[in-house]
Amino acid sequence: MKKIILKYLLKNALDFGGKANPKAILGSVLKNNPELKNDMKSLMITINEVNEKEVSKLSIEQIKSKLQELAPELLIKEEKKKKIEGPLKELPNAEVNKLVVRIAPSPSGPLHIGHAYGSSLNYEYTKMYKGKFIVRIEDTNPENIYSPAYELIEEDCKWLTDNNVDQVIVQSSRLGIYYDHAEILVNNHKAYVCTCNADKWREMKNKGESCPCRNLEVKENQTRYAKMFGEYAEGESVLRLKTDIKHKNPAMRDFPIMRINEHVHPKTGKKNRVWPLMVFSVAIDDYKLGLTHVLNGKDHADNGKKEALIMSYFGWETPTYKHWGKINFEGFKLSTSKTRIAIEQGEYKSWDDIRLSTLMALRRRGYQSGAFRKYATEIGLSLNDKTVSKKEFWKNINSFNKEIIEPKSNRYFFIDNPVEINIENAIDKKVEIDFHPDFPKKGKRFFELKKDSNGVLEVHISESDLKRLSEDHIHRLMDYCNFEIKNSKWKFVSESYEDYKKSSKQGSIIHWLPTKESSKQKNVNVEVLMEDGNMIKGLGEESMCKLKVGKIIQLERRYFARVDEINQKGNDKIIKLWYLHK
Repeated sequence: MKKIILKYLLKNALDFGGKANPKAILGSVLKNNPELKNDMKSLMITINEVNEKEVSKLSIEQIKSKLQELAPELLIKEEKKKKIEGPLKELPNAEVNKLVVRIAPSPSGPLHIGHAYGSSLNYEYTKMYKGKFIVRIEDTNPENIYSPAYELIEEDCKWLTDNNVDQVIVQSSRLGIYYDHAEILVNNHKAYVCTCNADKWREMKNKGESCPCRNLEVKENQTRYAKMFGEYAEGESVLRLKTDIKHKNPAMRDFPIMRINEHVHPKTGKKNRVWPLMVFSVAIDDYKLGLTHVLNGKDHADNGKKEALIMSYFGWETPTYKHWGKINFEGFKLSTSKTRIAIEQGEYKSWDDIRLSTLMALRRRGYQSGAFRKYATEIGLSLNDKTVSKKEFWKNINSFNKEIIEPKSNRYFFIDNPVEINIENAIDKKVEIDFHPDFPKKGKRFFELKKDSNGVLEVHISESDLKRLSEDHIHRLMDYCNFEIKNSKWKFVSESYEDYKKSSKQGSIIHWLPTKESSKQKNVNVEVLMEDGNMIKGLGEESMCKLKVGKIIQLERRYFARVDEINQKGNDKIIKLWYLHK
């Protein structure tokens, strides 16, 4: 500790003409030794003593020489920091090409919208600083693991980051590392195996009293630690970190770091019975994986303090911790354990059921990962708690998603629940419509329309449109003609859109499709699965036959949808779409 104090005193003295300010180095010392916060008075006394005895009487050259010997890295002149361009506020202590962050989901199921914010925020910072993004699957609790989740989580993370996950770590494959470091703590008298009754120990802890196990000799604790791997039964012993038993926060007093769990693990089976508690495995991994920053919810703030304390026992520097406030998603069913039961009971078909808020389901509908990342950057890294209603959330996500998909989504006519109507005195016409009104280079769709010998043209329209069209108005079949309804008969009025626009009796514009009697073109059968799980059936234009699975399109005047499946039934195609959003 004195060595750390000395190097920062020397650096401070060098920066300010040979005279150090002991109070100014307090933050740097505490960053290296967070546990010293428990006795600030003694710490300041030590800092003042070191300053008086070893720094205050040195010349500038002596200070420089001693600092060169003790901590040459502090002599390197810092370059003026360039502003980092990006959608988020800069992170403290972050450097370009050096940032390492992680997300740490447990494998209880795939990721959902609750995970998307934190994952996106970490990844966006990785992009800003050209850093490293690690996915660490924390599976040291054998009782709450859903085996397929390992693969599902990795797929979700790759999608959310545009396939830019740098490393995937599974904690159950690293048990030997945790065992070795636990043994180091036991050997250094920093941890002890406690066999006390849990209720009795809790009572002593709350009073700030040591249990009988705390002061056992190292050799006895070494024996006890070995017995955890074979002789002690589950619940009979735990390995505790030796901390300040009178710490003002009872949760920080001799908290457990390893325990026995006999539950069969899906990856290791019955091979391992000793498992680390989360704070211990996280502390070891965060250091071993080179984490520079830990960005997570403020509900993990106390765990962060425990993890920093564990690191200090090994003499490790801690990462920079930054937290965000709780985001309460109102109206969403996000529990993976409850969803899993619902799937098993047949309430949902699978994890990508259109009614679910899993990333799998949203991806299948056609949502883009960039929409969720944009949402995360709009909120930013804020400690303020936030309640988000279902309506507000989807309004934002749909808006961001539309920005991404709208320019590349071709337009098509779709008629649900089709009915046939006759346009009297119609005209023959070759209708040409751009696939996208803003990008004519995408090409055109064509409709060859021909009236019958009586001057009648037969077309399909949606039943819902039929019910709302009134007489005494000029309506329009989109891109074809204007018409009016008189005495329940549909009569051609004119071809020009300008006529419709100028009409004092302006009615509705509706979309349509030709029947087989009025065109050689062949409509295609289309089914749209809506977000509530209901299926809508209808007809789509012939050009939809060229669509491929995965393509996102816009159904004119309706909504965006993703092509989910294309089936062939005889000579006919059935195109199955999934509703995306309006």
